[in-house]
Amino acid sequence: MSFWEKLLNAIGSTAGNALSAVVEAIRTVFEGDPETRRKVAFSVAIIALSAKMAKADGIVTENEVNAFREIFEFPPDQAKNVARLYNLARQDVAGYEAYAERLSMLCETCTENCPVLEDVLDGLFHIAKADGLIHEKEMDFLQHVAQIFHMSEERFEQIMARHVSGGRDPYKVLGVSRQDDFPTIRRRYHGLVYENHPDRLVSRGVPEEFHAIANERMAALNAAYAEIEKERRAA
Repeated sequence: MSFWEKLLNAIGSTAGNALSAVVEAIRTVFEGDPETRRKVAFSVAIIALSAKMAKADGIVTENEVNAFREIFEFPPDQAKNVARLYNLARQDVAGYEAYAERLSMLCETCTENCPVLEDVLDGLFHIAKADGLIHEKEMDFLQHVAQIFHMSEERFEQIMARHVSGGRDPYKVLGVSRQDDFPTIRRRYHGLVYENHPDRLVSRGVPEEFHAIANERMAALNAAYAEIEKERRAA
């Protein structure tokens, strides 16, 4: 039995107030298996919050659905189980704030700027921008989720800079200042590359299926560093 089947069997068929059932099922069903528990918690966060974000602008585009599949490569035989969980989240009477709050509590050792919750936010940005732009209501959604996740404003702007096309500021992407010297910027870049290597994401509980998050983030960091390096050499 897959972990999706275990989770959904524990939840039951109630759609009206699924949040408590989902969170409790994650806590209890996978209590003796912390690695699977982290993987399921992350997966549920992406599915549930994606479903809630889809309601933010009232439109679910085909591009957004495809983007969801890009960061969440589930086995074909589990498509019905994933769809059921997605629909439970959409139909749930609880708002997205409740989902974000309860799911963030699963990161028990995190306080501010939790790396796992940053991974979740990156996944949501990936979906939101899939149709070419981030809708104003989607941005409000993302900002509020970041606040619930105890993400600092500076960190949120750094995450946003990786995803907003047109006029992307490479300094914000790396979280450095234009006043910093190049050795400082280089050290920051190498630190970010280490922190965000795909193997590091897996070690902190992000399922391997979410490789698109790591690959996209690394591409943004590399592009930002290359742009700054070129600018500094020209100067």
